[in-house]
Amino acid sequence: MVNSDAVTASSPTAAPPETAAIDVAHLVKLYKTTRAVDGVTFRIGPGSITGLLGGNGAGKTTTIAMIMGLVLPTSGRIQVLGHPMPEASAEVLGRMNFESPYVDMPMRLTVRQNLTIFGRLYAVENLRERIEQLAADLDLNDFLDRANGKLSAGQKTRVALAKALINQPELLLLDEPTASLDPDTADWVRQHLANYRKTHNATILLASHNMLEVERLCDRVIIMKRGRIEDDDSPDQIMARYNRATLEEVFLDVARGRVAEGAP
Repeated sequence: MVNSDAVTASSPTAAPPETAAIDVAHLVKLYKTTRAVDGVTFRIGPGSITGLLGGNGAGKTTTIAMIMGLVLPTSGRIQVLGHPMPEASAEVLGRMNFESPYVDMPMRLTVRQNLTIFGRLYAVENLRERIEQLAADLDLNDFLDRANGKLSAGQKTRVALAKALINQPELLLLDEPTASLDPDTADWVRQHLANYRKTHNATILLASHNMLEVERLCDRVIIMKRGRIEDDDSPDQIMARYNRATLEEVFLDVARGRVAEGAP
Protein backbone atom coordinates (compact mmCIF):
# COMPACT_ATOMS: atom_id res chain seq x y z
CA MET A 1 0.00 0.00 0.00
CA VAL A 2 1.25 3.48 -0.86
CA ASN A 3 1.36 5.98 2.01
CA SER A 4 -1.24 8.63 1.10
CA ASP A 5 0.50 11.47 2.94
CA ALA A 6 3.77 10.77 1.16
CA VAL A 7 2.16 10.50 -2.25
CA THR A 8 0.07 13.62 -1.77
CA ALA A 9 3.09 15.64 -0.77
CA SER A 10 5.28 14.48 -3.66
CA SER A 11 2.86 13.87 -6.53
CA PRO A 12 2.98 16.48 -9.32
CA THR A 13 -0.81 16.28 -9.54
CA ALA A 14 -1.32 17.17 -5.87
CA ALA A 15 -2.16 20.78 -5.06
CA PRO A 16 -0.61 22.88 -2.30
CA PRO A 17 -3.07 23.72 0.49
CA GLU A 18 -3.53 27.36 -0.49
CA THR A 19 -4.80 26.47 -3.98
CA ALA A 20 -6.69 23.23 -3.33
CA ALA A 21 -10.31 22.98 -4.45
CA ILE A 22 -10.68 20.02 -2.05
CA ASP A 23 -8.40 19.52 0.95
CA VAL A 24 -9.08 16.41 3.05
CA ALA A 25 -6.84 15.53 6.02
CA HIS A 26 -6.92 12.37 8.17
CA LEU A 27 -10.60 11.81 7.45
CA VAL A 28 -12.32 9.05 9.44
CA LYS A 29 -15.92 7.87 9.40
CA LEU A 30 -17.10 5.20 11.83
CA TYR A 31 -20.42 3.37 11.66
CA LYS A 32 -20.49 1.63 15.06
CA THR A 33 -17.39 -0.57 14.80
CA THR A 34 -16.97 -0.31 11.01
CA ARG A 35 -14.41 2.14 9.62
CA ALA A 36 -16.03 3.16 6.34
CA VAL A 37 -13.28 5.77 5.84
CA ASP A 38 -10.01 5.28 7.69
CA GLY A 39 -7.50 8.15 7.77
CA VAL A 40 -7.90 9.49 4.22
CA THR A 41 -5.77 12.49 3.17
CA PHE A 42 -5.65 14.14 -0.26
CA ARG A 43 -5.70 17.54 -1.96
CA ILE A 44 -7.20 18.28 -5.37
CA GLY A 45 -6.18 21.31 -7.42
CA PRO A 46 -8.64 23.57 -9.27
CA GLY A 47 -9.40 22.81 -12.89
CA SER A 48 -8.50 19.11 -12.59
CA ILE A 49 -10.41 15.87 -13.02
CA THR A 50 -9.63 13.25 -10.37
CA GLY A 51 -10.90 9.68 -10.42
CA LEU A 52 -11.87 8.09 -7.11
CA LEU A 53 -11.69 4.32 -7.57
CA GLY A 54 -12.36 1.27 -5.45
CA GLY A 55 -14.63 -1.71 -5.12
CA ASN A 56 -17.97 -1.73 -3.38
CA GLY A 57 -17.46 -0.77 0.26
CA ALA A 58 -14.12 0.96 -0.40
CA GLY A 59 -15.40 4.24 1.05
CA LYS A 60 -15.79 6.31 -2.14
CA THR A 61 -19.42 7.34 -1.71
CA THR A 62 -18.98 8.04 2.01
CA THR A 63 -15.97 10.26 1.22
CA ILE A 64 -17.96 12.22 -1.37
CA ALA A 65 -20.89 12.55 1.03
CA MET A 66 -18.58 14.03 3.69
CA ILE A 67 -17.08 16.46 1.18
CA MET A 68 -20.62 17.59 0.36
CA GLY A 69 -21.47 18.01 4.04
CA LEU A 70 -24.19 15.36 3.91
CA VAL A 71 -22.38 13.02 6.31
CA LEU A 72 -20.48 14.23 9.35
CA PRO A 73 -16.95 12.83 9.71
CA THR A 74 -16.01 11.09 12.94
CA SER A 75 -12.69 12.94 12.84
CA GLY A 76 -10.44 14.75 10.40
CA ARG A 77 -10.69 17.96 8.42
CA ILE A 78 -12.35 18.94 5.13
CA GLN A 79 -11.94 22.20 3.23
CA VAL A 80 -13.84 22.86 0.02
CA LEU A 81 -13.04 25.90 -2.12
CA GLY A 82 -11.13 27.33 0.83
CA HIS A 83 -13.93 26.86 3.39
CA PRO A 84 -14.25 24.27 6.20
CA MET A 85 -17.01 21.72 5.73
CA PRO A 86 -19.65 21.28 6.96
CA GLU A 87 -19.23 24.40 9.16
CA ALA A 88 -19.19 26.82 6.21
CA SER A 89 -21.49 24.89 3.90
CA ALA A 90 -23.58 28.01 3.24
CA GLU A 91 -20.50 29.61 1.64
CA VAL A 92 -19.77 26.61 -0.55
CA LEU A 93 -22.89 24.71 -1.61
CA GLY A 94 -23.95 27.28 -4.19
CA ARG A 95 -20.58 26.86 -5.92
CA MET A 96 -20.70 23.07 -6.20
CA ASN A 97 -23.08 20.37 -7.40
CA PHE A 98 -23.52 16.60 -7.51
CA GLU A 99 -24.74 14.03 -10.02
CA SER A 100 -25.52 10.34 -9.67
CA PRO A 101 -27.80 8.05 -11.70
CA TYR A 102 -28.84 6.43 -8.42
CA VAL A 103 -30.55 9.60 -7.15
CA ASP A 104 -33.84 10.17 -8.96
CA MET A 105 -35.57 13.51 -9.33
CA PRO A 106 -39.35 13.70 -8.74
CA MET A 107 -40.90 11.38 -11.30
CA ARG A 108 -44.20 13.21 -11.83
CA LEU A 109 -42.61 16.57 -12.55
CA THR A 110 -41.51 17.40 -16.05
CA VAL A 111 -37.88 17.96 -16.91
CA ARG A 112 -38.51 21.69 -17.12
CA GLN A 113 -40.24 21.75 -13.73
CA ASN A 114 -37.42 19.81 -12.10
CA LEU A 115 -34.75 22.10 -13.51
CA THR A 116 -36.77 25.14 -12.47
CA ILE A 117 -37.01 23.93 -8.87
CA PHE A 118 -33.30 23.15 -8.64
CA GLY A 119 -32.42 26.42 -10.34
CA ARG A 120 -34.43 28.32 -7.74
CA LEU A 121 -32.75 26.39 -4.94
CA TYR A 122 -29.43 27.62 -6.30
CA ALA A 123 -30.79 31.15 -6.90
CA VAL A 124 -29.76 30.96 -10.56
CA GLU A 125 -30.17 34.30 -12.32
CA ASN A 126 -32.01 34.38 -15.66
CA LEU A 127 -33.20 30.86 -14.93
CA ARG A 128 -35.42 30.47 -18.00
CA GLU A 129 -32.52 31.35 -20.29
CA ARG A 130 -30.20 29.01 -18.38
CA ILE A 131 -32.63 26.08 -18.82
CA GLU A 132 -32.93 26.86 -22.53
CA GLN A 133 -29.16 26.89 -22.84
CA LEU A 134 -28.81 23.55 -21.05
CA ALA A 135 -31.62 22.05 -23.13
CA ALA A 136 -29.76 23.02 -26.28
CA ASP A 137 -26.34 21.91 -25.00
CA LEU A 138 -27.57 18.55 -23.68
CA ASP A 139 -30.20 17.85 -26.35
CA LEU A 140 -33.19 17.95 -23.98
CA ASN A 141 -35.69 19.88 -26.08
CA ASP A 142 -37.59 16.84 -27.37
CA PHE A 143 -38.57 15.83 -23.82
CA LEU A 144 -38.26 19.04 -21.83
CA ASP A 145 -41.99 18.96 -20.99
CA ARG A 146 -42.19 15.20 -20.42
CA ALA A 147 -42.49 13.73 -16.91
CA ASN A 148 -39.17 12.54 -15.54
CA GLY A 149 -40.64 9.11 -14.80
CA LYS A 150 -41.33 8.54 -18.51
CA LEU A 151 -37.76 9.07 -19.67
CA SER A 152 -35.29 6.43 -20.80
CA ALA A 153 -32.13 5.77 -18.76
CA GLY A 154 -30.04 7.80 -21.19
CA GLN A 155 -32.48 10.71 -21.12
CA LYS A 156 -32.55 10.67 -17.30
CA THR A 157 -28.76 10.80 -17.25
CA ARG A 158 -28.72 13.88 -19.48
CA VAL A 159 -31.33 15.54 -17.26
CA ALA A 160 -29.30 14.67 -14.14
CA LEU A 161 -26.27 16.25 -15.78
CA ALA A 162 -28.31 19.36 -16.60
CA LYS A 163 -29.36 19.55 -12.95
CA ALA A 164 -25.74 19.23 -11.86
CA LEU A 165 -24.69 22.06 -14.20
CA ILE A 166 -27.66 24.37 -13.54
CA ASN A 167 -25.61 26.68 -11.29
CA GLN A 168 -22.41 26.44 -13.38
CA PRO A 169 -20.54 24.88 -10.45
CA GLU A 170 -16.85 25.41 -9.78
CA LEU A 171 -16.74 21.94 -8.20
CA LEU A 172 -18.62 18.97 -9.61
CA LEU A 173 -18.89 15.68 -7.69
CA LEU A 174 -19.93 12.68 -9.78
CA ASP A 175 -20.86 9.18 -8.60
CA GLU A 176 -20.91 6.69 -11.50
CA PRO A 177 -22.17 9.30 -14.00
CA THR A 178 -22.36 6.86 -16.94
CA ALA A 179 -23.61 3.73 -15.16
CA SER A 180 -26.05 1.63 -17.25
CA LEU A 181 -25.64 3.83 -20.33
CA ASP A 182 -25.06 2.55 -23.84
CA PRO A 183 -21.56 3.27 -25.21
CA ASP A 184 -22.68 6.14 -27.44
CA THR A 185 -24.51 8.01 -24.66
CA ALA A 186 -21.70 7.35 -22.20
CA ASP A 187 -19.15 8.72 -24.66
CA TRP A 188 -21.33 11.79 -25.19
CA VAL A 189 -21.55 12.43 -21.43
CA ARG A 190 -17.77 12.07 -21.01
CA GLN A 191 -17.10 14.51 -23.82
CA HIS A 192 -19.48 17.06 -22.32
CA LEU A 193 -17.81 16.76 -18.93
CA ALA A 194 -14.37 17.25 -20.49
CA ASN A 195 -15.61 20.33 -22.36
CA TYR A 196 -17.22 21.76 -19.23
CA ARG A 197 -14.00 21.37 -17.25
CA LYS A 198 -12.03 23.08 -20.02
CA THR A 199 -14.39 26.01 -20.62
CA HIS A 200 -15.14 26.75 -16.94
CA ASN A 201 -11.85 25.66 -15.31
CA ALA A 202 -14.05 23.48 -13.10
CA THR A 203 -12.80 20.84 -10.68
CA ILE A 204 -14.33 17.38 -11.04
CA LEU A 205 -14.14 14.47 -8.59
CA LEU A 206 -15.36 11.34 -10.33
CA ALA A 207 -16.19 8.05 -8.59
CA SER A 208 -16.44 5.32 -11.20
CA HIS A 209 -16.10 1.61 -11.89
CA ASN A 210 -15.49 2.31 -15.58
CA MET A 211 -11.72 2.16 -15.91
CA LEU A 212 -11.63 3.26 -19.56
CA GLU A 213 -13.68 6.31 -18.58
CA VAL A 214 -11.19 7.18 -15.85
CA GLU A 215 -8.21 6.69 -18.18
CA ARG A 216 -9.80 9.02 -20.71
CA LEU A 217 -10.98 11.78 -18.39
CA CYS A 218 -8.77 11.92 -15.34
CA ASP A 219 -5.48 13.70 -14.66
CA ARG A 220 -5.11 11.80 -11.41
CA VAL A 221 -6.43 8.63 -9.81
CA ILE A 222 -6.99 7.91 -6.12
CA ILE A 223 -7.56 4.21 -5.42
CA MET A 224 -9.35 3.28 -2.20
CA LYS A 225 -9.65 -0.09 -0.49
CA ARG A 226 -11.35 -0.82 2.84
CA GLY A 227 -11.60 2.88 3.64
CA ARG A 228 -7.95 3.70 2.98
CA ILE A 229 -6.01 5.15 0.06
CA GLU A 230 -4.12 2.36 -1.68
CA ASP A 231 -2.50 4.49 -4.41
CA ASP A 232 -2.60 8.10 -5.67
CA ASP A 233 -0.97 9.32 -8.89
CA SER A 234 -1.54 9.95 -12.58
CA PRO A 235 -3.10 7.02 -14.50
CA ASP A 236 0.13 6.46 -16.45
CA GLN A 237 2.29 6.41 -13.31
CA ILE A 238 -0.04 4.00 -11.52
CA MET A 239 -0.15 1.63 -14.49
CA ALA A 240 3.66 1.77 -14.73
CA ARG A 241 4.03 1.09 -11.00
CA TYR A 242 1.91 -2.07 -11.30
CA ASN A 243 3.46 -2.93 -14.69
CA ARG A 244 0.00 -3.04 -16.25
CA ALA A 245 -1.37 -1.75 -19.56
CA THR A 246 -4.79 -0.68 -18.27
CA LEU A 247 -6.36 0.66 -15.10
CA GLU A 248 -8.75 -2.28 -15.13
CA GLU A 249 -5.78 -4.60 -14.63
CA VAL A 250 -4.53 -2.36 -11.80
CA PHE A 251 -8.00 -2.39 -10.22
CA LEU A 252 -8.00 -6.20 -10.23
CA ASP A 253 -4.51 -6.28 -8.73
CA VAL A 254 -5.56 -3.98 -5.89
CA ALA A 255 -8.76 -5.93 -5.28
CA ARG A 256 -6.77 -9.19 -5.11
CA GLY A 257 -4.06 -7.81 -2.87
CA ARG A 258 -1.14 -7.45 -5.30
CA VAL A 259 1.32 -4.76 -4.19
CA ALA A 260 2.70 -2.25 -6.69
CA GLU A 261 6.36 -2.59 -7.63
CA GLY A 262 8.56 -0.49 -5.36
CA ALA A 263 5.83 -0.05 -2.74
CA PRO A 264 6.87 -0.37 0.92
